[in-house]
Amino acid sequence: MRSNAYRNSRQAHGAVPDAPCETQSVSRWFALYTNSRHEKRVAQYLSQREIEFFLPLYRSEKNWRDGSRGTQDLPLFPSYLFVRIQRTERVRVLQVPGTISIVGGTGREPSPLPDGAIEALREGLQSQSVSPHPLLTVGQRARIRSGCFAGMEGVVMRTNNRCRVVLTIDHIQQSMAVEVGNDDLELLQPAV
Repeated sequence: MRSNAYRNSRQAHGAVPDAPCETQSVSRWFALYTNSRHEKRVAQYLSQREIEFFLPLYRSEKNWRDGSRGTQDLPLFPSYLFVRIQRTERVRVLQVPGTISIVGGTGREPSPLPDGAIEALREGLQSQSVSPHPLLTVGQRARIRSGCFAGMEGVVMRTNNRCRVVLTIDHIQQSMAVEVGNDDLELLQPAV
């Protein structure tokens, strides 16, 4: 089942081909930093302005004060979403209410994310159990060998009989935990 944010990002696609040409006229994925708890509102504004975006969501169980229970879709990376734009469209994106900045690289120049990372994230959210996870800097590193996240590297944590791998998007210093089978991992270094 695809999320509304995913459908909206596809509907808002500007149909810009990835043909090789000047770097200024090629659409690339960038991380967009937003005000806290404004990710869905910013996504609505981007959709209205026909700017392609991707807001990764995960489903969370919620216990309300009145004792009732329900589920809600929450941003996987709080205060971040992704936009596919040309570098010349930065100002148009930053004019959207609730945005703070486009995550930069060196010299204040926004740094694009690899297209493959965003596509893997989209596919993985559809087929895997994903949840946010605090950023980890220690532990055993491993590469996922199969499935939607194949080739991605992360930190391994064991839970029950399955492995939980924490994948980090260094660009925005955010992490997510993915459950995989022990056979789906290739260890990169011994445990610390």
